[in-house]
Amino acid sequence: MKKLSARRRHPLAALVVLLFALAVTGGLYAAFAPADKAQADDTAQSLAIKEGKKLFAVGCASCHGTGGQGTSDGPSLVGVGAAAVDFQVGTGRMPAQQPGAQVPRKRNIYTNAQIDQLAAYVASLGAGPTVPDKQQYSAEGADVAKGGELFRTNCAQCHNFTGKGGALTNGKFAPTLEGVDPKHIYEAMETGPQNMPSFGDGSLSKENKKDIVAYLGAVNGDESESPGGLDLGGLGPVSEGLFGYIFGLGALIAVAIWVAARTTKAKKS
Repeated sequence: MKKLSARRRHPLAALVVLLFALAVTGGLYAAFAPADKAQADDTAQSLAIKEGKKLFAVGCASCHGTGGQGTSDGPSLVGVGAAAVDFQVGTGRMPAQQPGAQVPRKRNIYTNAQIDQLAAYVASLGAGPTVPDKQQYSAEGADVAKGGELFRTNCAQCHNFTGKGGALTNGKFAPTLEGVDPKHIYEAMETGPQNMPSFGDGSLSKENKKDIVAYLGAVNGDESESPGGLDLGGLGPVSEGLFGYIFGLGALIAVAIWVAARTTKAKKS
């Protein structure tokens, strides 16, 4: 009986095997690569929280408690979010030098990396507002006129209509907004620091906040002009009216005294 000759391999068989191997390799990469990336992100976040906890223990725990639960000297930080930390520490208000009616802005003592680490740790204590990205507070695409309308409605009562600031009660004050980083202005609206109320997305949408930031940048920018001339820093009609009243009335009194003296001297001669 004649033996069957061995089947010859098809010339495309090697190509099929190669394509199959590539498909399997691609599938394995798609299955495991995202997991590796997510694991790397989790590791970086865990490291940031760990380093932030160390910084918190040194600079913040004495007032806010070792776990951020708050003490008689400082409020709880559970749920304030990363944006509150970025604002308070980024503007130098925290750590506070001493207790008082209001903590003023001062030179920042932390690097940006350390602020991010502190923010990551506080954010891990409870969900809260996150640090906004640049697109959220950039003036690009914002409605400046709408921002001015919203600012005069919601903010001018304390900060003055151009953001120059003003006095409040019991030694408190609304700080000037001139020269403040747009990101910090946005974060202040999100978090409501100290005497300021917070404006969540329900009261002011993200677009509204963007418009307000753009308005402040426009009125306090180098290119803005005051058609009224000297404005005493834009402090408003009350202070400027008082200035005009005191100096104007004083000038009138001085003129009246001069005229009376001249008249008396003329009569004597």
